[in-house]
Amino acid sequence: MRTVFGYFLIVLLFPIAVFLFYFANEEAQKVKSFDEVVEEKISIEEVKLPQASKIVDKNGDPYLEIHQPFRVIADGKTIPPFLKELFLQSEDQHFYEHAGIDAAAVMRAIWVNAKSDEIEQGASTITQQLARNVYLSHDRTFVRKVSEVLYAYELEKKLSKDEILNLYLNAIYFNNQVYGVEAAAQFYFQKHVNELTKAEMALIATIPNNPTRYDPIRNMERTKNRQERLIDIMVREEFLTASEAEDIKKEPINLKVRDRLDKYTDYSTYVEAELEELISTSEGFNEQLASTEDKESRKAIYQKRNERIEELKDSGIIVHTALDPNLQEKARKAVNSTLSYSSVEGAAAVIKNDTRDLVALVGGKDFNKTEFNRAFQAYRQPGSTIKPLLDYAPYIEKYGAGPSSIVSADKYCIGSYCPKNYSGEEYGNVSLQTALSKSYNTAAIRLFMKTGIEDAFNYMKPFQFSKVTQQDHNPSASIGGFTHGMTPLEMTGAYTSFIDGTYLPPRAIQKVTDLKGNVLYEWKDQPVQVWTNNTTNKMRILLTDVVRNGTGKKANVGKAYTGGKTGTTNNTRDLWFAGLTDQYTSAVWVGKDKPQSIRYLESYAPQQIIWRRIMQ
Repeated sequence: MRTVFGYFLIVLLFPIAVFLFYFANEEAQKVKSFDEVVEEKISIEEVKLPQASKIVDKNGDPYLEIHQPFRVIADGKTIPPFLKELFLQSEDQHFYEHAGIDAAAVMRAIWVNAKSDEIEQGASTITQQLARNVYLSHDRTFVRKVSEVLYAYELEKKLSKDEILNLYLNAIYFNNQVYGVEAAAQFYFQKHVNELTKAEMALIATIPNNPTRYDPIRNMERTKNRQERLIDIMVREEFLTASEAEDIKKEPINLKVRDRLDKYTDYSTYVEAELEELISTSEGFNEQLASTEDKESRKAIYQKRNERIEELKDSGIIVHTALDPNLQEKARKAVNSTLSYSSVEGAAAVIKNDTRDLVALVGGKDFNKTEFNRAFQAYRQPGSTIKPLLDYAPYIEKYGAGPSSIVSADKYCIGSYCPKNYSGEEYGNVSLQTALSKSYNTAAIRLFMKTGIEDAFNYMKPFQFSKVTQQDHNPSASIGGFTHGMTPLEMTGAYTSFIDGTYLPPRAIQKVTDLKGNVLYEWKDQPVQVWTNNTTNKMRILLTDVVRNGTGKKANVGKAYTGGKTGTTNNTRDLWFAGLTDQYTSAVWVGKDKPQSIRYLESYAPQQIIWRRIMQ
């Protein structure tokens, strides 16, 4: 009976067993190995270390590092073996033997840390330190420590030991915002890493252990003591003889700390703004923003754009600019010296005629990088400097008039609007040459109205004045009455149209490359024909007479060609001069940040003096 019951039970349980086996097998298929789980959770592709990007002048000399951390990636072949050994012996003697984790060191650390919720003693290998520096924070927590081990495990699978060591030597922190051995050599000794003496190598090798404690700038004695301990380790491990060690210890350490590259701040602040615009245009972000009205979508685009800009700055790009250091200094001194005893401010921009490159920019008197840059951020009414662009050139272009053509400088009213000449006088019929040279307002507005408001403004479109709106399309604009106005840089750019009749947006940036010289970005601007050759030639005659016989005499530099136009706004709140020589085009603005009358400076004409000093 028992046997029969047994068979019956087997028959009964067999389908259940098959059913359980089937599902157990299904679950077994889903079970992943440790390696698979770690690879799924921790994806390590190419390890990229952020490094400083720089801006260079027309000669290729750097003048600004545009990202605060200073890191220069060194090829493993250029890092001296002695320096590598210093780190191996002081940080991870069994580096080439373990698989990323030193078990013996971990056991010691566990014993010490067992009584604490925090990590009090480290057991990090070089691989773990690399993982921490690249992927993790420096929080002293158990979770971070476990993550560090897992990342180290993956790094050891993906990279060779030499690759890990080289990455580590480029990643570690040397205080003072300096990362990597090459940057440390350059910062503390102004040498390349392969030019350091063994004493200097041993000194910088002390720093990463505790960057603040062993900062040689502030704690040289403490750093020197640790340097000597490292040298003793090298003797103990038979990498140095006792005699060699003594010679290295006795070698004087002469720090030659490298200054941060941050020169020509007037110009560099503009370059940084232009760089963002270039990236945003090239990557299509501007186009996306122009076609998107939804607030949240625009916010997302801005965020994506900013992340892309930061990514590029972290990659070690080189921004090649047209900065002329000599002309930049000349322009800066011209503004500072001319306005040194005055409470007014000044700004200037200079463009090279043959290339249309922005070669100098002055953002203010004794400009500081944190300041408002008046050269490209300050919008002020242009006064009579607008007349050549909005009144005379359009009139000549439309009607074929010339310098000797006649216009009335008598009283002129448009409804209740009756502008007067600066002197309040009437001058009867005068030539265009005289009208511009003496800056007669009633003559200018007559030409403007004869051309037609919309036609006149159409000629201004290529200049892309960013604050000019439809609201400005009125008679008062003909003598400088704009709601917001223009910046000195915008005015300079517009006046380049009197070089040969074409307009090309002035750019500081010529190209952006990676460290290997591959071009990543460059402007794709094409020149726009604004004036015919006939109009351009006539305008150049008119502008020349302004500095020879008119209101701009103090700006005359006696070059092969010099021409320009003065500008004064209502109540003498702004003083302008914009013009060109055979080589350069420039505009200068003088005034107060909070508009106030500076009539007491009008006869001195500081704007013309600054312009002349720049252009001489």
